[in-house]
Amino acid sequence: MPCGSGKNSAFPEFEMSLEFFDHNSTTPLNAAAALAWKEAQGESWLNPSSPYRAAAAVRARLEAARERLAALLETKAERLIFNSGATEGNNRVFELWARKLPEAARVGVSPTEHPSVLEAARHYFQERIYWLPLDASGAVAVDRIDYRRLAALSAMAANNETGVLNPWAQIAADCRAAGIPFHCDASQWLGKLPASGLGACDYLTACAHKFGGPKGTGFLLLPEDSTAVGFQKGGPQEGGHRAGTEDVPAIFAMLAALEAAPTGTAAARDAFEAGLLATLPHCEVVGKAAARLWNTSALCLPEFENVRWIRALEKRGFLVSTGSACASGKVGASPVLAAMGYSVDVIRRVVRISAGAETKPAAWEGLRVAFVESYADLRESAGESPVIAV
Repeated sequence: MPCGSGKNSAFPEFEMSLEFFDHNSTTPLNAAAALAWKEAQGESWLNPSSPYRAAAAVRARLEAARERLAALLETKAERLIFNSGATEGNNRVFELWARKLPEAARVGVSPTEHPSVLEAARHYFQERIYWLPLDASGAVAVDRIDYRRLAALSAMAANNETGVLNPWAQIAADCRAAGIPFHCDASQWLGKLPASGLGACDYLTACAHKFGGPKGTGFLLLPEDSTAVGFQKGGPQEGGHRAGTEDVPAIFAMLAALEAAPTGTAAARDAFEAGLLATLPHCEVVGKAAARLWNTSALCLPEFENVRWIRALEKRGFLVSTGSACASGKVGASPVLAAMGYSVDVIRRVVRISAGAETKPAAWEGLRVAFVESYADLRESAGESPVIAV
């Protein structure tokens, strides 16, 4: 069964009866990744750093996987470091910049970044952050960036809450022309849109569980001239950048998941939005006019806090989110929407929907009906009269 139905084809014993619309948070392990992981556990479980020939064979397979990933990104394998995911990678980038850049250097950061970027930037650079300007949709406004003020720049490829795409290729070219390094968090882009060309970024981070791979696995792309800095102390693994025995099965599963990631279209999402806007009064789609991920819809709902909507929708068999899982429970909750100028009152009414490539149009339509019915129930529980029909 498709991931969009909330059912995991790799491990049917864990199938859910709920429709899963929170793929930007995490995804079920896809069948290709599960097979690669199981095969590697049987055939490539040895420590690739051990001195005997059987371990050397595992090392050769690991390096072949690195080459395959590099080919997808159109870059050199020597630049790739396997790690635990994007949060680790994002922290390492800012730690590295704090070591290498001049003491008074300023770094440009998009204010709509994931918390793992925002918190790392604040930790290492504090008042030396230059918040990048945004356009009305929340995308980085490249024509308003003053590159002369910057020593480095960080902007994600696709936003995890709104799905709005940043012009990362143009930013990479502009940074190259200005002679400053560019970091791009591609966690939401990879597996949904083509990976080709991302090797043009000086630093690139991603995590496998966003595109059908295992949790706790990802990679960091470094510039070609990077010297080993020993992000973790210990052995010489990953070219001296990250000590610790590589999780070969998880790495193989990540690559298999990325290579097998299906292509999705926005047709069902767009039909859902059009139908909902026609039946649910005063509903707004955040970033509707912008280029967005085909699977994502951030809705500003007319009444009631988003947590109440989430509970009401879950009762009807649909799992949606308030936004970034890493920001849940924090004051303000969404730095993305705050940076876009939304008030706290509005932010509390925003729900994020993110589907999988295999989510059926019928599931989208079922979700639309569930929103309308949930609104009627919420109004009734608040002592208000229904105002709409399905």
